[in-house]
Amino acid sequence: MSEIQKTAWPEQAEQGDQDSLGEADVVTPPHLRVVSTGTIDLDRATQAAADLLDALGVDRDADGLTETPARVARAYAELLTPEPFEATTFANDEGYDELVVARAIPFSSLCEHHVLPFTGVAYVGYIPDERLLGLSKLARVVDHFARRLQVQERLTAQVANFIEETLRPKGVGVVLEAEHLCMSLRGVRSNGSRTVTSALKGLVRDDPRTRSEFLALAGTRA
Repeated sequence: MSEIQKTAWPEQAEQGDQDSLGEADVVTPPHLRVVSTGTIDLDRATQAAADLLDALGVDRDADGLTETPARVARAYAELLTPEPFEATTFANDEGYDELVVARAIPFSSLCEHHVLPFTGVAYVGYIPDERLLGLSKLARVVDHFARRLQVQERLTAQVANFIEETLRPKGVGVVLEAEHLCMSLRGVRSNGSRTVTSALKGLVRDDPRTRSEFLALAGTRA
């Protein structure tokens, strides 16, 4: 049986990922490590893909289709396997208290209703308190939670909740803008339509000026 299983990374912080912020002061506590615990059975997934194609009347003996079930299984295994990482944090020695925003982070996920992709960009920001998060980790958080069957609303909230729990910042803002193929390829066939969701916490939610600044950086009106 072919299986893919992801396990936790080692205790130390990743090499070459310090984001010009200096050495990490502490390693992520165990309860904040982001890992995947699922196991994927590629043999069963391949057979299931073959059965689906057969049920849809597809001639799998046609040229180019004989290996399609295995390719489908491998593709979904990749899309549904989150990459584990350590959310390395750093002391905010300079007392920086303005917005830190990573703009237009590309992401792709799978809609849990039709198992079709939705793709777009994420805007993720926070107002630091005592800790800073390595900049690349903002993109890694989005990618991690996107690699599962999702709805955009839940994905937005998960990213915001993780940053809030990890850093205990003064505020968090997350905006996702995405096109859903379940809308553009089927049903209403609303090609080019994009869905925007947001999750705002702390000062980013409660302070009007901070809220407006973040939403402006995310290209969204307050």
